[in-house]
Amino acid sequence: MVLVLIPADIAAARLALVALDPALAQAHAQTAPFDWRMRTGGFEGLFRMIVEQQVSVASAASVWKRVVEGLHGEITPRTVLALEVDHLRTFGLSGQKARYGHEIARAQVDGRIDFDHLETLSDAEAIARLVAIKGVGKWTAETFLMLCEGRLDIFPGGDIALQEAIRWADGAALRPREQEAHARAEIWRPHRSVAALLLWGWYVAVKRGEVVLEPANP
Repeated sequence: MVLVLIPADIAAARLALVALDPALAQAHAQTAPFDWRMRTGGFEGLFRMIVEQQVSVASAASVWKRVVEGLHGEITPRTVLALEVDHLRTFGLSGQKARYGHEIARAQVDGRIDFDHLETLSDAEAIARLVAIKGVGKWTAETFLMLCEGRLDIFPGGDIALQEAIRWADGAALRPREQEAHARAEIWRPHRSVAALLLWGWYVAVKRGEVVLEPANP
């Protein structure tokens, strides 16, 4: 069952995070309330996440619209596999992304992953199944489970924005690497997904100039 936190739950989790880790106090103080960023799950959600990677928001929306139209609104493994890679590319996909779409579809058809019952797997098991699919990296798997499947204790440690926000929070000279970011996030259990949303929100606010980053307390 997909669980999505309501605003009151997110607010409570944010307070709990600051109590667990005062280094998050500035991020909490400078980040407006936010809702859970739930996206479509299952095969469609993962395929869309692959399609939208490494392009601007506007480009991603345009290409996905063409994919939906090209597949007549039916985004399933069957409809994707029914088209050759070159046909999928006419929707604006790169050859690589079109091939990855086929790989994800085949994984579902072959039974290597079951999106309908992914929730029965632990976070670690689900990540392992996802990254076994060609084209799905760890960051994609973690972000998919968090934003498309509603998992509440996931932290995509390979995300550069999250790494930079951790650096700001800790007043560190260097941005943590992926393994270090995962280790740093351990203190935030069982609210790591909310911590990720908080740090993302803070990062965006700082980059947009909406808030001024203050030096962390020594």
